[in-house]
Amino acid sequence: MMSDDELRRRVVEALAEEFELNPEQMGPEATLYDDLGLDSLDAVDMVVVLEKTFGMKLTDEETLRSIRTMNDLFEFLIRLKNEKNA
Repeated sequence: MMSDDELRRRVVEALAEEFELNPEQMGPEATLYDDLGLDSLDAVDMVVVLEKTFGMKLTDEETLRSIRTMNDLFEFLIRLKNEKNA
Protein backbone atom coordinates (compact mmCIF):
# COMPACT_ATOMS: atom_id res chain seq x y z
CA MET A 1 0.00 0.00 0.00
CA MET A 2 1.23 3.48 -0.86
CA SER A 3 2.20 5.71 2.06
CA ASP A 4 0.77 9.22 2.39
CA ASP A 5 4.24 10.66 1.70
CA GLU A 6 4.57 8.55 -1.46
CA LEU A 7 1.15 9.76 -2.60
CA ARG A 8 2.17 13.40 -2.06
CA ARG A 9 5.42 12.84 -3.98
CA ARG A 10 3.61 11.23 -6.92
CA VAL A 11 1.05 14.07 -7.04
CA VAL A 12 3.82 16.67 -7.16
CA GLU A 13 5.74 14.72 -9.83
CA ALA A 14 2.68 14.22 -12.03
CA LEU A 15 1.50 17.83 -11.82
CA ALA A 16 5.02 19.27 -12.20
CA GLU A 17 5.47 17.28 -15.40
CA GLU A 18 2.01 18.00 -16.82
CA PHE A 19 2.02 21.76 -16.15
CA GLU A 20 5.79 22.40 -16.28
CA LEU A 21 5.86 23.53 -12.66
CA ASN A 22 8.77 23.68 -10.25
CA PRO A 23 8.21 20.95 -7.62
CA GLU A 24 9.87 23.17 -5.00
CA GLN A 25 7.01 25.66 -5.39
CA MET A 26 4.39 22.95 -4.82
CA GLY A 27 4.45 22.81 -1.02
CA PRO A 28 1.27 22.13 0.97
CA GLU A 29 0.44 25.84 1.32
CA ALA A 30 0.79 26.61 -2.41
CA THR A 31 -2.50 27.67 -3.98
CA LEU A 32 -3.34 26.03 -7.28
CA TYR A 33 -4.64 29.17 -8.96
CA ASP A 34 -2.61 32.05 -7.52
CA ASP A 35 0.74 30.46 -6.66
CA LEU A 36 0.90 27.82 -9.39
CA GLY A 37 -0.97 29.77 -12.07
CA LEU A 38 -3.49 27.07 -12.95
CA ASP A 39 -6.91 27.98 -14.33
CA SER A 40 -10.25 26.21 -14.62
CA LEU A 41 -9.21 24.35 -17.78
CA ASP A 42 -6.03 23.20 -16.05
CA ALA A 43 -8.19 21.91 -13.19
CA VAL A 44 -9.92 19.55 -15.62
CA ASP A 45 -6.55 18.38 -16.96
CA MET A 46 -5.32 17.94 -13.39
CA VAL A 47 -8.18 15.54 -12.62
CA VAL A 48 -7.37 13.49 -15.74
CA VAL A 49 -3.67 13.34 -14.84
CA LEU A 50 -4.43 12.27 -11.26
CA GLU A 51 -6.91 9.63 -12.43
CA LYS A 52 -4.25 8.16 -14.72
CA THR A 53 -1.54 8.40 -12.06
CA PHE A 54 -3.53 6.64 -9.36
CA GLY A 55 -5.86 4.48 -11.45
CA MET A 56 -9.04 5.76 -9.82
CA LYS A 57 -11.93 7.97 -10.81
CA LEU A 58 -12.29 11.33 -9.07
CA THR A 59 -16.04 11.82 -9.09
CA ASP A 60 -16.67 14.01 -6.03
CA GLU A 61 -17.14 17.21 -8.03
CA GLU A 62 -18.20 19.31 -5.05
CA THR A 63 -15.00 18.47 -3.18
CA LEU A 64 -12.89 18.90 -6.31
CA ARG A 65 -14.30 22.41 -6.80
CA SER A 66 -13.44 23.28 -3.19
CA ILE A 67 -9.74 22.40 -3.54
CA ARG A 68 -7.64 25.55 -3.36
CA THR A 69 -4.21 24.45 -2.10
CA MET A 70 -1.86 21.55 -2.65
CA ASN A 71 -2.66 20.40 0.88
CA ASP A 72 -6.40 20.34 0.05
CA LEU A 73 -5.53 18.12 -2.90
CA PHE A 74 -3.27 15.86 -0.81
CA GLU A 75 -5.93 15.45 1.89
CA PHE A 76 -8.62 14.65 -0.69
CA LEU A 77 -6.50 11.98 -2.38
CA ILE A 78 -5.35 10.49 0.94
CA ARG A 79 -8.99 10.20 2.04
CA LEU A 80 -9.89 8.46 -1.24
CA LYS A 81 -6.93 6.10 -0.88
CA ASN A 82 -7.93 5.22 2.69
CA GLU A 83 -11.56 4.63 1.67
CA LYS A 84 -10.43 2.41 -1.19
CA ASN A 85 -8.20 0.37 1.13
CA ALA A 86 -10.73 0.15 3.99
